[in-house]
Amino acid sequence: MIGRTHGRVPVEAVERISAFDRPAKRAGATVRGALAGRPALREAVLDVAGGRHRGAADRLVLLGALAALPAALTGATDWADTEAGDDRVRRAGAAHAAVNGGALVLQLASLSARRRGRRRMGVGLSLAAQGLLGAGGMLGGHLAFARGVGVDQTVFDPGPSDWTPLVAGEPGAGPSSGRAGETPVVLVRDGAGIRALHDRCSHRGCSLAGGRIDAGAIECPCHGSRFSLDDGRVLRGPATAPQPVFDVRRVGEGLEARRRA
Repeated sequence: MIGRTHGRVPVEAVERISAFDRPAKRAGATVRGALAGRPALREAVLDVAGGRHRGAADRLVLLGALAALPAALTGATDWADTEAGDDRVRRAGAAHAAVNGGALVLQLASLSARRRGRRRMGVGLSLAAQGLLGAGGMLGGHLAFARGVGVDQTVFDPGPSDWTPLVAGEPGAGPSSGRAGETPVVLVRDGAGIRALHDRCSHRGCSLAGGRIDAGAIECPCHGSRFSLDDGRVLRGPATAPQPVFDVRRVGEGLEARRRA
């Protein structure tokens, strides 16, 4: 069983160890001082330097092109798992892949030009590739840090901690979707009560409302992760992070929900 005692809690415990602060701050200051004002060692710098650095620049171009292939494979896997649940991820990820693919084509063309003795053209193509990689990096950073691709999909939206009106139909025996403020919630009737979890699967962001209920658990329809309806813990992967749980109460003819502490 994968639960809160596996992986996540030990790391959170490490985050609370203040003994790391003093040596880590010193190390950080040392690294920042060493790097201040010094350009990264990359083929663009070596190309501009020229002379005896040309061979190193060519090798870096080749290594960069080779490294792009496994990086693209892992990125494509993350994107394919996530785009089904978010149109914005689908579009930004497609643009990220197209821009980085264009940069790879330019670097391959640069290698070809260098080997044919057309070094100036090769350098120009590499510089153009670096420009594209900057744009691709911006899109990749947006996907990771703004859209949460590859991280716990609920971490940026844990849900309201105060009682919030729940916009939803009357829950039935199967899962149904609702919304507490801006947070999507999946609802399941359990006798006279209502169970509620964050509707966005922590693994890749698919809607749990499209899943099935079995033995007190809800199963994600995309990759089969199972979460306990009692406390949101992971009963089966590939998810590793639990689902936020919500308490639900009836107020007049409507419902309210809040994230369980």
